[in-house]
Formats: sequence, structure tokens, C-alpha cells
Amino acid sequence: MHLLVFIIIFTAIGGILSVMAAAVFLLLKDHHRNAVLPHGISFAIGALLAVAFWGLIPEAFAEVNPSQFQALSATILAGILGFFVLEKLLIWRHCHYGSCEAHGDDPHHDHSHGHSHGIAKSAGALIILGDSIHNFVDGVLIAAAFLTDVQLGIVTSLAVAAHEIPQEVGDFAILLDSGYSKGKALFYNILASLTTVLGGVLAYFSLADLHDKLPYFLALAASSFIYIAVADLIPSLHTKTDMKTSLQQITLIAAGVLVICTMHNIAHNFQ
Repeated sequence: MHLLVFIIIFTAIGGILSVMAAAVFLLLKDHHRNAVLPHGISFAIGALLAVAFWGLIPEAFAEVNPSQFQALSATILAGILGFFVLEKLLIWRHCHYGSCEAHGDDPHHDHSHGHSHGIAKSAGALIILGDSIHNFVDGVLIAAAFLTDVQLGIVTSLAVAAHEIPQEVGDFAILLDSGYSKGKALFYNILASLTTVLGGVLAYFSLADLHDKLPYFLALAASSFIYIAVADLIPSLHTKTDMKTSLQQITLIAAGVLVICTMHNIAHNFQ
């Protein structure tokens, strides 16, 4: 049972650190936060794409036989299409009563009260869902490492925490920019982080059953991050096309990719 205690403690570490980072972001004054938000969105694009293409997808394919490659690719494709349908349903729900709050660029939306946002509000729900899936898988991976070796489990959990912090700050920026209040954004970040503990605990008791499904969890998480980055976040950057802003966006996207890839490589070297 001491392994279960280790798993609970170390799966919680990443969530605690990421929430603390989000809380620091929350404490910034409004004008500072508004200045940082667009940069956070750019960074988040790079981080999300790097997590998907550098971490989740290669890991998913490494865990299956070549005969399963097509099924895994189909899972990624189905995930992207599924998130499109899910976002459509969320948008229809928000628009049902005539005043569409799902999109800040809706011509019928009243912008006079300062509720215009560059990103669809439904993107916030998707980022929470995708982050929860990703965190759940992280919990499973941490538990698997602990069940192999305690030292390996500790190192793996710290590496997961290291790459979660910049991603969670970016996710928090997305939630704020898609219309969530500061309190709700922090609350949903905390809820999403708890799925890491859930994944670790469930894996401790039934890792053998979850192992075969793990690559498909990874593929689904990757599809959610790809969809959010490409369909929701990148279009929001095109509202400003001047050279200085464009260069800043490209630099921060590259920084997001670099940070995630560096953290992933550190974790891989320790393993």
C-alpha cells in the first residue's frame, strides 16, 4: 500500500504546481493580464502541438504492434472529427436563445459590455476535456513507473510536472480569453488536475486492464490538442497581421514547442 501513497502524492504534485502557476497569473492586474494573454495563447499553441506530435502520438504508436497502426490513426482522426461535432453542439447550445455567446466575432453579439473574446467559448470546454484526458494518462504513466521502480516513479512524476506547468498556464490563458471568469478558470484547472490522481489510483488497481487501452487514450488526447490548436487558437492570432505582432506570435509558438520538447527529452533521458 505504500506504493499507492507514493502514487497519490506524486500524481498530485504536477496539479499543485500547475495550479500555483495559474494562481500567480490570476494575481496579475487586469491590464498586465490582458497584455500577457495574447502571448499566452501563442505559447499554448506551440505547447499543445508539441505535446501531441512530440509526446503523445509517438508514445501511442510505440505501445502498439504495427497491425494496430491503422486503428490508432483512425482514433486520432475520429477524435478530431468528434471534437468538431462536440464544439458544434456546444456552439448551438450557446446560440439557442438568439444572442450567440459562443463566438466573440458574432455580428449579432453585443460588444458594448466588454464580453468580446477572440476565441470561441466552446474552446474552453474542449481545453478542459482534453487536459483532463491528458492528465489522466499522465497519472497512468506515473503509476506504471512507480510499479516498476520507486525512483523511476519519482523522476517521471517530476518530469511530468515540469512539462505541465507551462502548458497549464497556457490553458489558463485560453480559458480567460474564451470568456471564463478568473474563479471559474482556476476551479476548472483544479478539477482537470485531479484527473492525474484518478488515473494513478485506477492504474494501481487495474494497470493490466488499462495498459491495452492506454495508446488509445494517448491518441484521443493528442487529437483534442491538435483540434484546439488548429481550429480555435491559430485563427484567433490572425486578427492582428502587423509584422511585429506576427514575429512575436511565431517566436512564442516556437518557444512553446521548444519548452515541451526539452522537458520531454529530459524525461526520456532519465527513463
